[in-house]
Amino acid sequence: MTGVVFVGLGAVMILLGILDAVYRENAIGFLVGGLLGIALGLALRRLGNPHAEPRRAEALFTVALLWILVPALGAIPFWISGNLAPLDALFESVSGFTTTGASVLADFSTWGYGLFLWRSLIQWFGGIGILLIFIVVLPQLAVAGRQLFFAEVTGVQKEKITPKLRQTAAMILRIYVVLTVVCFTVYMATGQPFFEAICNALSTVPAGGLSPSAESFAAYSPVSQWSGTLFMFLAGIGFLLQYRLFFGREVHTLLRDAEFRAYGAIIGVSGMALAGYFFFSGTYGLEPALRHAFFQVTSIVTTTGFASTDFGQWALPAQMLLIILMFIGGTSGSAAGGIKVIRWLIAWALVKRELQRSLHPQAVLPLRVGNKVVSEDALRSVAAFITLYILLFAVGMGVIGIAENNFFYGFTASAAFIGNTGPAYGEFGPFGHYGSLHLASKVVAIIQMWAGRIELIPLMILLLPEFWRRLRS
Repeated sequence: MTGVVFVGLGAVMILLGILDAVYRENAIGFLVGGLLGIALGLALRRLGNPHAEPRRAEALFTVALLWILVPALGAIPFWISGNLAPLDALFESVSGFTTTGASVLADFSTWGYGLFLWRSLIQWFGGIGILLIFIVVLPQLAVAGRQLFFAEVTGVQKEKITPKLRQTAAMILRIYVVLTVVCFTVYMATGQPFFEAICNALSTVPAGGLSPSAESFAAYSPVSQWSGTLFMFLAGIGFLLQYRLFFGREVHTLLRDAEFRAYGAIIGVSGMALAGYFFFSGTYGLEPALRHAFFQVTSIVTTTGFASTDFGQWALPAQMLLIILMFIGGTSGSAAGGIKVIRWLIAWALVKRELQRSLHPQAVLPLRVGNKVVSEDALRSVAAFITLYILLFAVGMGVIGIAENNFFYGFTASAAFIGNTGPAYGEFGPFGHYGSLHLASKVVAIIQMWAGRIELIPLMILLLPEFWRRLRS
């Protein structure tokens, strides 16, 4: 599986190297990375068996390993052609593949078209899930890839679009491509330059947030910012619901979904509250207040990380609202990161059930979200996930806070990394960069971004001795 992904990424890097050579830019990084990826990929494919059926332990190990090995390969152009230090190059690559949107790049003028396009492409690949893409492209891995697919989407499972994985993957990819093309077209129509519209579309649909503009969406027109808000909102909706909305025209299914209603309510209420605060405090007029409020709320909830203005300069109440929203996340089955709305709904349903049980100890009270009963297995999975999430966040906050000698930086940066949100506050805000982070902080950031992307479980299970015993057997 690793060999297949390496060959694919190597081919993409070779093409970008040729593009850089045409534009007389530094193509060495792409050529080295491409040749290395293809060589290693072919060697690994020869060692592997495409017809083998991996067990659960092997699938989880493959998911965890791929999501760190692939960014390591993808970091080569940033290191050689982008003149970043090796750790900074890995940081940038992990941030892209995990769709975090955090960057160490300080001077945007030092990079050419190829590097910015590569940074946008790796977000696009990360959003769809590299495993899923290659299961579609290489059907011979469809059987062996089934466990890998479900290992990547650990947690609460919703009904599948189709009973077969390959058909499901093809439909998800269809939605993803169509949405990207439409997003690019709209960005062009709203005045974004051609190249920036491509890069921003490739970053918006996967909820990535790395823009070729140093000022993110603040560099574009108000109508472009409203368009970005719409597409970020769509990026936070699960692929199943998007498929039924756009191809099945089942609007009623969308409106009946409890998670979507909660997702829309969180963005709607938070956006209106923030806009009201801006308007009545005299920070902005009515339209700018609505635009900046909904843009930033949507960007943070969907963990995209774009910025229409420097929200690090906002008053404390507005900043606190965005910090709270960092812990929400998009809906399940979407490209967004974070804890996800469905898990919070289940946690809230559990709290309500326990309160009811204190009044009626003998009552049989099934746990419901909307009109669906949540199994005890799903409940345990959610409880474990949220516990691990908060634990890893707290450890990251402590390490970064101590290394940077600033508790607030540690808190917000840790929340941004593990939630795959991207920008934090202060010098790490939307118009800043993470280049000045301490070495220890960057290592922790890479681990948190990696863990957040694979939803913690495949990473945490690597710490269990029993897992390694099963793998060896």
